[in-house]
Amino acid sequence: MNDTRAAHRPLVAVPARFSASASALRHAAEVNARALVEAVWRAGGEPATIHPHAPGGVCDPAQAAARLARFDAVLLPGGGDLAPHRYGAHEAHAAVYDVDDEQDAFDLEVARQALALRLPLLAVCRGLQVVNTALGGTLHQDMGGPGREHRHLRHPVSLTPGSAVAAVTGADKAEASCYHHQHVDRLGSGLTATAYAADGTVEAVELEAAGPGTGGWFLAVQWHPEDTAREDPAQQRLFDALVAAARGTR
Repeated sequence: MNDTRAAHRPLVAVPARFSASASALRHAAEVNARALVEAVWRAGGEPATIHPHAPGGVCDPAQAAARLARFDAVLLPGGGDLAPHRYGAHEAHAAVYDVDDEQDAFDLEVARQALALRLPLLAVCRGLQVVNTALGGTLHQDMGGPGREHRHLRHPVSLTPGSAVAAVTGADKAEASCYHHQHVDRLGSGLTATAYAADGTVEAVELEAAGPGTGGWFLAVQWHPEDTAREDPAQQRLFDALVAAARGTR
């Protein structure tokens, strides 16, 4: 990377994930996966972790919009489960874990405001589920337990020809590294599924209105591209595309 590009890295907002403990810090922490932020850095972006602020489980839309206005792009990372009531479920499955009302409220508002502001947005795993929920979609709370869930699993994913995810990765199939037990049930408004696992699980979604030249680049994948991005160029290209779109907002 040349010095000029390094000096003008687009600023990519990455909402932190609450962690109950971090031994090196001696306290509870706000974190993001190192592999994730390194993938953004390799792409030429400046990853900036932002504090999830939604006291009482309510996030002020105007405040969220003002906070995002300084950024060139947003990356919604993986994490724990969304509270089922966020997508209209009356009961929570026993497998639902790591629900945090403040995290949910903040992430959902970040998704809404990033789309409204037409900021380039890449959503990963939980991030995809957040966007789907923010747009009125629903989730399957559990895929059926061991043997059916996609945890600690690498498997092939079929990409829809002509889709953004196929164009970005340059492939019609991708080897996806997955860690999730929930997945899309009903798609949110305006979303289209553009990648599937062999068992029918939706693995990527796109918005019809988003695309190059619109200032509203958007892509969401159910897998974790950061896990293999260092050695798999197709996965790294997802982060490259986000940062390239971010450069276009300047």
